[in-house]
Amino acid sequence: MNFTKKGRVHFHTFDSLRFLSFLLVFLRHSPVPEDSFLYYFSKQGGIGVSFFFVLSGFLITYILILEKINNNGTIPLKKFFMRRILRIWPLYYAMVLFAICTPFVLDFFNISYSNEGYQPNWLLTLTFLENYMAMYTNQLPNVSPITVIWSLCIEEHFYIFWGLAFYFISLKNIPKLLLGSIVFSFIMQMVYEKLQIPTLDLFTNIHYFAFGAIPAYIFVFREDLIQKLETVSAVYKYSYAFLVLAFIVFIGNSKIISNPVLISFLLSVLFSGLILSTLGTKNVFKISDKSILAKLGKYTYGLYLFHTILIMFFIKIGNRFNLNWMLVVALSFIASIVCSVLSYHLFEKQFLKLKSKIST
Repeated sequence: MNFTKKGRVHFHTFDSLRFLSFLLVFLRHSPVPEDSFLYYFSKQGGIGVSFFFVLSGFLITYILILEKINNNGTIPLKKFFMRRILRIWPLYYAMVLFAICTPFVLDFFNISYSNEGYQPNWLLTLTFLENYMAMYTNQLPNVSPITVIWSLCIEEHFYIFWGLAFYFISLKNIPKLLLGSIVFSFIMQMVYEKLQIPTLDLFTNIHYFAFGAIPAYIFVFREDLIQKLETVSAVYKYSYAFLVLAFIVFIGNSKIISNPVLISFLLSVLFSGLILSTLGTKNVFKISDKSILAKLGKYTYGLYLFHTILIMFFIKIGNRFNLNWMLVVALSFIASIVCSVLSYHLFEKQFLKLKSKIST
C-alpha cells in the first residue's frame, strides 16, 4: 500500500452529478401533474438524496485519507470539523432563522399557509437533531425549508462519526470500517422496517456513504485499477450511466422490487459504480466544468435549501392568478437558481474564505 504524500485532485463531473441529483429532489417537491412526462422523474426525490450521500461519502473519505497520509497517519480533526462548519452552518442557521420568522410574517400579512406536519422543535433543529423528531412523529415539519433538513442532519452526523473513525483507525483497517458500516446499516434497516420506524438517521443510511467511500479508497490505493478503468470504451460508460438512470425511473414507477432494503442496496452499488466510472485523468466519461450542469452544481447546497420555499411561494402565486403548472415550476426553478447564486457569492463565500486561514 502506497503511503507517499499526495496532492488533492479535482474531480470533474461531480458538480454535474450533484445538480442532477438536486433536479430529482426539485421535481419531487414541484406541482408536476400525473399526465406529464416529468411525473415519472418526480417520484425520485429520495433517490436524489441517496446519491448526495454516496457523493459525500466519496469526497469526505477521499479528504480524510489524504489528511491521514499527508500527516503521518494522523488527522487534524479541528481543521476538518471547522471546514465542514464553515461550509454548512452559516446558510443552515440563516434558513432556520427564516423558518422561525415565517409564520409571524405570514400572519402579519394575513397570508394563509399549510399546517401539515408537525411544529418543529427548534432546539432539535438548532442542534441538527430534527431528523429524530421526524422519525418520532412519522411526519415532516410544517415549515419550509425545515422539511428537507433531515438529510443535512444525517450529513452532520456522518461528518462527526467518519472524522472520529478515521482519526482512530489505521489506513489498512479502512476496508473493515466500510464493510462493517454496510453490514450494520442493512441490519438496522431491517430492524427499523420490522418496527415500522422511518429510516431517517445515520444508522440506516451509512451504507450509502460507505459505498461512496469504496471508489475513494480504490482511487487512492489502487491506481492500477483506475488506469484499467480509464481504457474502458466511452460507449460502455455512457451505457452504464443510462442504465442507472433507467433503474431510477423504474424503481419509482414499478412495484416489481418492493423491498426497501434491496432497493437501497442496488442503488448503493449502482451509484458507487457510477462514481468509479468517472475517475481517472484520462477518463473519457467526463462532464466539463465549463458545462451549465457543472456551473449550477456549484450552488447545489443553496438550491437544496431554497427550492421548497420558492416552490411554495410560486404555487400560491399560481393559485391566485391561475398560472399554468409549467410556468410555476419554471419560475420556482429560476428563482431558486438566482437566490442560490446570490447567497453563495454574497453570504456563503465570505465564510468559505476563512477555510484557507484555518491552520492544522
